[in-house]
Amino acid sequence: MDSLPASAPSEAAGVPDLVRSVQAGDREAFAALTRLFQKRVFAVAYGFVRDKEDALDLVQDTFLRLYQKIGTYRPEHSFEAWLLQIARNLCIDHYRRRTLKRREHDSGATVEELDLPDPSPDGGERSRDLKDILARCVDRLAERQRTIFIMRHYDQLKNEDIAAALGISIGTVKSLHFKAIRNLRALMGPYMGWET
Repeated sequence: MDSLPASAPSEAAGVPDLVRSVQAGDREAFAALTRLFQKRVFAVAYGFVRDKEDALDLVQDTFLRLYQKIGTYRPEHSFEAWLLQIARNLCIDHYRRRTLKRREHDSGATVEELDLPDPSPDGGERSRDLKDILARCVDRLAERQRTIFIMRHYDQLKNEDIAAALGISIGTVKSLHFKAIRNLRALMGPYMGWET
């Protein structure tokens, strides 16, 4: 899985035939399906965990889960959206386990107690890398807001695709995205010198 292909397929590129073959037990078809989608799954996983090794582990877990659950796939739905939802669910589980371990490590501190430190008046915190600050602030968003933000900005999915993948309305996607942006603005404001 270290070498990922350059592009993801479209649903019209023979994917339904591959899925039917995998459902019938064809391992070569499963390998072909894996090659077609592993880069896209990696992009989703990396967008969540921002760590190459963890993302690669999640890619493997996703395709293992795909193999186990392929019989439950319904062809009237987009295969790619279904597969990426499996990946997102595994990423969310990974994030929850990581947060739980972090809380246990911090002597039972709550997630709220793990907030970013107050910005220092001398601007020391402002010298931190913008990506690090953004990542830490995204981690502080409510779970649904964080998921929507990551899918929209890291995965570069459209509102319609996000709604389909999560099984929610486009209006809910827009509302959660708006709240995520508003909350990120408030979280990042003190570090960026913005008025909130």
